Amino acid sequence: MSDSPARHLNLQGASNFRDLGGYPTADGRTTRWRHLFRSNHLGQLTAADIEIVRALGVRSAFDFRGLEERAAGACVVNEITVHSLPIEPTVVAALRAELAGGTLTAPVALEIMRESYRNYVRHNTHSFRTLFGHLLEDRAPLVIHCTAGKDRTGFASALILHALGVADDVIAEDYLLTNQLYRRDMSSTSELPADVLDAIGSVEASYLDAGFEAVRAEYGDLETYLRDGLRLGRAERSALKARYLQS
Repeated sequence: MSDSPARHLNLQGASNFRDLGGYPTADGRTTRWRHLFRSNHLGQLTAADIEIVRALGVRSAFDFRGLEERAAGACVVNEITVHSLPIEPTVVAALRAELAGGTLTAPVALEIMRESYRNYVRHNTHSFRTLFGHLLEDRAPLVIHCTAGKDRTGFASALILHALGVADDVIAEDYLLTNQLYRRDMSSTSELPADVLDAIGSVEASYLDAGFEAVRAEYGDLETYLRDGLRLGRAERSALKARYLQS
């Protein structure tokens, strides 16, 4: 029997709220439990959910949602300070343009998803850089989220785990947990075909791979991206590990 905390917290108003703790790293340590959480947005938490989040001690949220998304679902936990790191959504607009042109198919939708991940690196590295600056300053526990907690949050979580020394296969496993835990809300995209909704309502390894493909194209390799793109030098990496790893 494992005495580790539950990874997934079963909240009524947030389906993808989970802990990044307990993952082994290359230097024989593990990521700390109850320090780093990832989630979908915190605007629909119930009173019971709020008490659970309060009991975790979460006081900071790092929110990748764009302007309209934030206005539609503000965090309902008063004690949490929200840091906005906006990455405006582009996928639905691109899908609707393809639909209007009569060219929308599931393969097209999959490629739109992959391109959105490439653009995290090409156009939004500053938001991830700011996140790591906060991770080095803010005291955990903290939560990282966007709207669904699967794409912008998924890429950010993968970067964090990479920076802490977690193996690629473990990072991929954490990323794909979304497909087990996320309850889809497709009410705003109900005009799209079912196979397209499947593409945008789940995650695929190829999405995350596309993001790291862009890292290699723009920076040569991941270590250079962490150093030059995210400004995580040796001292910053050591400080990050000291804060978020345990023996």
